[in-house]
Amino acid sequence: MPEGLIVKALSGYYYVSSLDQDGRPVSGEATVQCRARGLFKKKEITPLVGDRVVYELTENGEGMVKEIRKRTTELIRPPVANTTLAVLLFSLREPDLNLPLLDKFLVHIEHAGLDTIICLTKRDLYEGSPSEDDTVLKVQEMYRKIGYEVLVTSARTGEGTAELKKLLAGQISVFSGQSGVGKSSMLNALEPGLTLETSAISIKLGRGRHTTRHVELIPLDNGGFVADTPGFSQLDFLELGVDELSPCFREFQQYAEGCKFRGCTHIHEPGCKVREALEEGHISQGRYDSYLQFYQELKEKKRRY
Repeated sequence: MPEGLIVKALSGYYYVSSLDQDGRPVSGEATVQCRARGLFKKKEITPLVGDRVVYELTENGEGMVKEIRKRTTELIRPPVANTTLAVLLFSLREPDLNLPLLDKFLVHIEHAGLDTIICLTKRDLYEGSPSEDDTVLKVQEMYRKIGYEVLVTSARTGEGTAELKKLLAGQISVFSGQSGVGKSSMLNALEPGLTLETSAISIKLGRGRHTTRHVELIPLDNGGFVADTPGFSQLDFLELGVDELSPCFREFQQYAEGCKFRGCTHIHEPGCKVREALEEGHISQGRYDSYLQFYQELKEKKRRY
């Protein structure tokens, strides 16, 4: 039976792309529309976009997914499997840059074990004043110091798009971020001819109308695939334990190992090296504030559930 990659899931159907002899997806070929075996439902297993599957062709020209290969990664929201890279798109304007929300996305991506590119979009909407340029540089410096790749881009002018596309070559990556930051516009800029639907921003609400209806892997001409996912502005921590939060802040790790108490929360314990690093300026106050906020959210959810 042939093997393939699920590139789209919609209304109970899975659209499977063929794999070549080296196990790489064959872009440009027609996909096979498949159903999944009833056995998956009984076992409470749902095929995901990004899954490598074994499928069987049926008499009507469609297919049946018979087996799902072992996943290397799995995201719950957005539901995508086997991605290696997350591109977090956050706009500098319309909506304004929201660093606490970016930190929340980073926690989820760190917990999922993916590499990350932070992509600051809509650079063309900045007026170029010294104060605005200084803000961009400070944000870049803060996250680069932590160890993240940070790109400043504009889908309208093309700034940063070639660099981003180069980083996506040969990868299955997921594009995610707050609604209205220009994910579809960026994908259109990366791969001319896609003509993905874009939507104007509601100035009153500060967010865009959702233009993406389902998760789909979009092939790039450099061998990469990108998951264009529905935009959303709220994330929850239901799948994350309180003790799993601290490791999701990369910059804490080198200091946390030296804390006096094992399982230190980095909030009130004496001999905490993370708070010491914060006081000495080695850890950003904004990032630490995000940690405190998320810690309280997790504690409250634990009490509720």
